[in-house]
Amino acid sequence: MSISKYASIVLLIAFIPLESIGQAAKTPFSSFGIGETFGNGLTQNQGMAGLGISNPEYWHLNNVNPALLVYNTITVFEAGFLGEQRTIKGANTSEKTGSGNLNYLALGFPIKRNKWGMALGLMPYSSVNYRLNYQSEIINSTQMVNVIETGNGGINQLYWSNGVKLHPNLSVGFKGTYYFSAIVNQFTSTLSESDQLVNYATSIYDRQSFNGFGFSGGAAFHKDSLGRKNYQINVGLVYDFKASINTKFYERLERRNISGIIDSVTIVNNVPGTTTIPQSMGAGISFGKGLQWLIGADFTYLDYTQLKNFGGSSPEGKSGWQFALGGKITPNAGSLDSYLQRITYQTGLSFGEAPYLVNGNTLKDFGINFGLSLPVSRISSLDLAVKVGKRGDLLTNTIEENYFKLYFGVTFNDQWFIKRRFD
Repeated sequence: MSISKYASIVLLIAFIPLESIGQAAKTPFSSFGIGETFGNGLTQNQGMAGLGISNPEYWHLNNVNPALLVYNTITVFEAGFLGEQRTIKGANTSEKTGSGNLNYLALGFPIKRNKWGMALGLMPYSSVNYRLNYQSEIINSTQMVNVIETGNGGINQLYWSNGVKLHPNLSVGFKGTYYFSAIVNQFTSTLSESDQLVNYATSIYDRQSFNGFGFSGGAAFHKDSLGRKNYQINVGLVYDFKASINTKFYERLERRNISGIIDSVTIVNNVPGTTTIPQSMGAGISFGKGLQWLIGADFTYLDYTQLKNFGGSSPEGKSGWQFALGGKITPNAGSLDSYLQRITYQTGLSFGEAPYLVNGNTLKDFGINFGLSLPVSRISSLDLAVKVGKRGDLLTNTIEENYFKLYFGVTFNDQWFIKRRFD
C-alpha cells in the first residue's frame, strides 16, 4: 500500500471526534478514581486475554512492551474499534447498557531494520461513564432528597515509543505519553416530596481538565533455536512511572427545572492543580515455535494507594493485579491450498482484583477471550476478538456486572522509505 493511501486512511479517521475514542458503556465501577483503565493491548492481544509483555509480533505492533518494536521490520498501521454490552445487577434491579467507538490508532516503522523500531499512537487511558440514583436524608428533617450522580469523559493518551536492540537476544524500550482530555461529574438533587407547582433541582457541575506527560520503560529477552529446534523463549518486563499531570478544576452551582438551567453561579473557575497517576509494573513469559504457535502468561501490578486527585487527597484504594494466560496457533502460515490454515486462532483467560474496594470487599474480575487474525492481501489482516466476563458479586459487593466485548482491528503492512535502485 502506498504512502498516499495510508495518508487517506489517517485523514478519514481524523474526522472522528476525539471525545468518542474509548468511551465505554455505562458502568458504576468507572466512578472510582480516574475511571476504568483500558490497558495497552491491541485487538490481536485481546484475543489472548491481553497477552503481550514478552511475545514479539512480526506482522502486528506490540503496543504493550516498547522493547519489542525491534521485531517490526516493515511499516505497520493499525486501527481498532470496540463494541460492548454490559448487564449490571443490584439487589432488586438489573440494567443493560451498550456502546461502540473507535478504540485506537497506531503506526509503527523501523528506523534501522532489526535494530531500532518506532511507533506513534492514540488511544484511551481511562473512561468515565456512569449514572447512580439513590436517596439521602436531610439533616434535622423527615424529608428525603433524590440524588442523581453522573459522570462522563476520561483521559486519552498520545504516545511515542521506541525499541532498541542492545544484543541479539536483548532489547530495551522507552515510551513517552501525553495525557489529555477531561472528566465531568454532575450531582443533581430534588426533594422526594414537594408541594411546589414547579419542581426545581439543584445541581453541582464539576469538570477536571487534564494535560501532562508520563513515561514508561520496557525490556525483553528473546532466544531462538532451543534444543536444536525452532523453539523460542521470550521474557519481558514493563514499568510505567508515576506521573503527575496538570489539572484544572471548574465547579458550577446550577438551578434547574424541566426547561433546563434557569440560574447558575461559578464557584471555582479553572483553578490549577495536579493529578497523580500511580505506577504500574508487569512481567511476562512465553514459549513458542516460529510462526506456528505460542503460549504465555502475563502478570500486571497496580498500586492505587499512590493515586492522588486534584485536591491532593488519595481516594480509597489498594493494590490491584491481573493475570493473563493465553496462546495462539497458525496451522500453516504459508499454505497455498487452504485459507483456514493461514488464519491465526487465539484464546486466553484472565482474572484479577481491582485496585479499590466495593462495599468494603475486593472486586474480582474474570474473563474468557477468543480471537482470529484473518490474512488479507500478502501480509495485512483483519483482526477479531471477543471477551466474555464478570466483575463483582452480589453477595460481597452488592453489585455485579456481566459483560461482552467485541474488538475489531485492521492491520496494514507495507514497506516504506525504500531507496530506489532503478529509475
